[in-house]
Amino acid sequence: MIASIAAIAMLSSSFYDFKVRTIDGETVGLGQYRGKVVLVVNVASQCGLTRQYAALESLYRAHKDEGLVVLGFPSNDFGGQEPGTEAEIKQFCTTKYAVTFPMFGKVKVTGEDKSPLYDWLLTNSPVEGEIEWNFAKFIVARNGTVAARFSPRPTPEDETFVAAIQKELKKKG
Repeated sequence: MIASIAAIAMLSSSFYDFKVRTIDGETVGLGQYRGKVVLVVNVASQCGLTRQYAALESLYRAHKDEGLVVLGFPSNDFGGQEPGTEAEIKQFCTTKYAVTFPMFGKVKVTGEDKSPLYDWLLTNSPVEGEIEWNFAKFIVARNGTVAARFSPRPTPEDETFVAAIQKELKKKG
C-alpha cells in the first residue's frame, strides 16, 4: 500500500490529477478547480485553532468571485481532535461556522499512510517537512502547482497570508 501511495504521488504531475471523496461520500476530481487558486487546509473540529473556520469562510466569501476556492480536509491525526463522523463534521461546520466552501472526507495527512494528495502536496511544496498540526495551509496556483505553504499559524487573516493569496489571484492562469 505504501509503495502505491508514493507511486500515485510521483505519477501525478498536477493537483488536478487527483480524485478525492467529498464529505458526503461522492468521488470528485480536483480538475474541476482548474484555473482557480485553491487553498487546501487540514481541519479539525476540536482544536484550539478550530475558530480558523470562520476566517477561512470569510476569506472564501471575499475572494471566491476572483477565483479562490477553499478545500477543507478533516484529519484526526493530531491529538484526536477530529473524532466525529463525516456527517457530524459537516453539521458542526455548517451550524457553528456557516461553512459553504467544499469539505471532503477525513484523510491522513501524516505518516506512512497519508493520503496521496497530501503526499503530493508535501513533495511539491516550496517548504520542506511534515505537517505540524491542524490547519496547515497549501496555496495551489491556477496552474495546479503548489505556490506556497503555511503552518497552522498564521491565521487566514494574517497580512502575509492574505498577501500570498492575493498575489496568486492576480495571476491569470
